Amino acid sequence: MEELDTTDLLLLKILGNNSSYTIKELAAQVNLSPTPVLQRVKRLENNGYIKKYIALIDHEKFGHGFIVFCNIKLKQHDRNIGNSFVEDIMKIDEVVECYNISGDYDFILKVFAKDMKNYQNFVFNKLGSVKSIGSTQSTFVMSEIKNLHNINL
Repeated sequence: MEELDTTDLLLLKILGNNSSYTIKELAAQVNLSPTPVLQRVKRLENNGYIKKYIALIDHEKFGHGFIVFCNIKLKQHDRNIGNSFVEDIMKIDEVVECYNISGDYDFILKVFAKDMKNYQNFVFNKLGSVKSIGSTQSTFVMSEIKNLHNINL
């Protein structure tokens, strides 16, 4: 792993909070000229420190502000069932995040839905069609307190 200096870390922190800055704006914030900042950002991208740039969409504006964390237990633990689950989940649009976890459950899903009725339909018709699922447990988000997409550098 390469050594990142304080300027690299500052660039990552700035971009983690707002990736829409121009190279010129970034340069002003880190007290360098644009050319070395562009080189640094390209190196951070090429070395995988920056995976991609995205826009965070307000799902409530589209009527999908009902957030649910759904814990999943597989029917049994073997490679075929695990791989089958992952393939099936990747096809379901309502699932915006999926993590393989340890503990009482095997996976946790973050799901956006319109409302409780829409989520119920999702559970019965979409999750219900995933043959590898043994059981589910849902936790409904009452309000979002903190949602950052950067790391503490």
